[in-house]
Order: sequence, then structure tokens, then C-alpha cells
Amino acid sequence: MSTPATFVRESSVVFNRQMRMNLRNPAWVFIGIMQPVLYLVLFGPLLKPLVSSFGTDIDPYTFLVPGLLVQLGLFGAFFAGFGLIGEWREGVIEAERVTPASRTALLVGRLMRDVVQLFVQAVILVALGVALGMRASVAGVVGGIALTLLIGGACAAASNALALTTKSEDVMAPVINVVMMPVLLLSGILLPMTLGPAWLQTVSDFMPFRWIVDAVRGGFAGELAGDALAWGVGWSVVLFGLALWWGTAVFRKENA
Repeated sequence: MSTPATFVRESSVVFNRQMRMNLRNPAWVFIGIMQPVLYLVLFGPLLKPLVSSFGTDIDPYTFLVPGLLVQLGLFGAFFAGFGLIGEWREGVIEAERVTPASRTALLVGRLMRDVVQLFVQAVILVALGVALGMRASVAGVVGGIALTLLIGGACAAASNALALTTKSEDVMAPVINVVMMPVLLLSGILLPMTLGPAWLQTVSDFMPFRWIVDAVRGGFAGELAGDALAWGVGWSVVLFGLALWWGTAVFRKENA
């Protein structure tokens, strides 16, 4: 049974290898953030008259950036598993599994890489939002980024588990699209669900990511306490725990 120090060392070895692979092509940061940046620059100005109709003094970027942060964590992290399929084909996963390394460490090392990547992208997105006029609570921004990293880690773990389950980009891509479409439409990432009819709001209440978006958005607006934050943090922790368990289980039983 590995000790905590051994687990940290094993995770660091995997993390360092993954980072070296990514740093060979520094464009990964900018490619990953391109979609939310385009939303911010092109869609943000269109939100100004709409946000003013909400009856609050919140500026459009304080409303939009939190949603884009969660979108960045979801979409960026969910595609992390595609690289794992390539590693499986090259025999990397098989080589790692013959070592005594903890199966959880094999996953966590990769998640550390994904979280670092997501953190850099999140900081760039927030900085651009500030440059465009976003006014947000500093504590709320820090908390929002933390929630984004947590849910991004959950999505990356689920993506890795799905990758080793399907072992095919042709199968994995449509599965992700089927999952992502209702998440994008029902989470209020771009527009608040309160604008929709009652039945649509009821459906969105069963979407965990809707509560996470509300928590991050509330934090940016300075609402650092309340039910929205509690639900958002709770769902983030639950989803991360479930995804980590699933990913570890798949790494453990994978026979390459």
C-alpha cells in the first residue's frame, strides 16, 4: 500500500511528463481559450441591453464571464480524454500499468496537468473581462476560479474514464456532443434560465451545472453566502468525487 509521499511522487512523475508533452506546443493555451474569448468579445456587447432589462446594475461582462468560465471548464476538460486514446494506442498506458504506481496517481497526474492548463486559461479570460469593463468581487473571482478548476477536474476525470472505456475517438466524440448540448442549453451559461418558460426552468433545476453557474455568477456579483453558493459547491464536490472514482476504477481494470 503506497504512502501519501509515494502517491505524491508518482502523481508528480505523470504530471511532469504530461506537461512536457504540452509545452512542446505552447499554442495549447490560446487554442483552448479561443472559443470563450470570441463569445466575450462578440457576444458581450449584445448582452448590454438585455442585462439592463434584468432590473439590476450588473454589467454584462460580470454576468457573462462566470458562465464562460464554467463553459471553459466543461468543454476544455471534456476533450482531455482524446489524448489518452493516443497514449493507449502507443502503449503508454500498458507501460504505466506494469509499474507499481497507484492507479489513482496515474489519473491524478493527468488531472493536475488539465487543472494547470485550465487555470492559465481562466486567468486570461478574467483578465480580458476586466479589460473590457467587468466589475467583480475579488473574493468572488477567486472562488469562481476555484469552482471552475474543481468542475474542470471532474470533467477531465470523466473524459479519461470515457476514453479508456471507448478507446475510439469516433465513439467518444458523439457521446460528448450528446452530453454537452443539453448542459450548454440548460445551465444558463449564456442566458439566465429565468428568461425561459416555467417548464424549462423546472427541467434546468435538475441540471447540476446550472447550480454551479449560478454559484460562480453570484460570487462575481459579491454574493459570497447563500443557497446558490452552497448548492454550487456541493454539486462540484459530488461530481468531482464521482468522476475521480470512475476514472480510478477504469484505470485499475484496464487491460490494454
